[in-house]
Amino acid sequence: MTGLIKCVIWDLDDTVWAGTLAEGRGVRLSTEVREAIETLDQRGILQSVASKNASGPALAELSRLGLHDYFLAPQISWQPKSDLVAEIAQRLDVALDAVLFIDDSEFERAEVSFSHPQVRCAGPEDLPGLLRRPDLNRPITADGRNRRALYRQAEQRNDFEKSFQGPRLEFLRSLDMRVDLSTATIEHLERAAELTERTHQLNTTGVTFTPQELARLIDSPDHLVLVAELQDRFGSYGTIGLAVVARGVSEWRIRLFLMSCRVMGRNIGGTMLTYLERRCAEDGVQLTADFLATEVNAPMYKVYRLAGLQPVGDPDADGVRTLVLPPRPPRSYPDYLTVTVPAKTGGFSTPAGDPF
Repeated sequence: MTGLIKCVIWDLDDTVWAGTLAEGRGVRLSTEVREAIETLDQRGILQSVASKNASGPALAELSRLGLHDYFLAPQISWQPKSDLVAEIAQRLDVALDAVLFIDDSEFERAEVSFSHPQVRCAGPEDLPGLLRRPDLNRPITADGRNRRALYRQAEQRNDFEKSFQGPRLEFLRSLDMRVDLSTATIEHLERAAELTERTHQLNTTGVTFTPQELARLIDSPDHLVLVAELQDRFGSYGTIGLAVVARGVSEWRIRLFLMSCRVMGRNIGGTMLTYLERRCAEDGVQLTADFLATEVNAPMYKVYRLAGLQPVGDPDADGVRTLVLPPRPPRSYPDYLTVTVPAKTGGFSTPAGDPF
């Protein structure tokens, strides 16, 4: 398994801390473990706890050590560790093959591996080289540093949605969402490159770009690199969408289109496609798109089809299918979103809902 790890799940006794909490003789946190937890957090890697302990005392000890807030959706109970790991992955919406489980017990690691063979496992003896692992090594970005806070906000949104009384459309309006679409700049490079590596399900082709490659595309008159940022009543989601578009004389072709899974159900993907459709209509060119089917990215094909893009011909030798948007009047943006878009001469043009 070589994909990036998105979540590290820690055991507590003799892993996060030295000692067994229930024995009452006190526990000790090493500098090495604290540094690992803090660095992983800076890199935007989510962290949680799967521990067989009494929940109250364990959470209190994490607070005393200054670690409580680093761990999202901690699972502390006497259930099998495989169940706890699966619950954390489900709550954080992280695939099991993007999880690293750290536990001092060979038995617990074996039990998790048996139930979830896609989960990577490590022991405390692996801590000296933990931060040098390729699957945990990524640049520190503003979005990465804020990722834990973004997930905390997501918990608030989920609680609000569960308590909301009324139709789905009214719920979306109540979020007061603002989408900022912009042409990518140097400040976006690290996060945009990170999205191409981290995002698999909501990704149309799986093409990855380095920051250097994206920088060249930004400077190219033959390409548009479009990014989307979203905020709502609970705070900012950060940069959550990316489109890389090859611009020709008569055709704009979407080479890569992806969205963060955190904005599923908000119609942000449809909004980005609406902007591209309207821009193509203004310039008198046709909008087309590439799509390479994988085991997990069917939702993005649905986004394309709902936006009106239609498949033409058979996939090429690499399995890439072409979709084309037939001529039609450009769509409007959803009325529950406030959308700002790039002006053709630079800066922003608002409101985006006005027709060209």
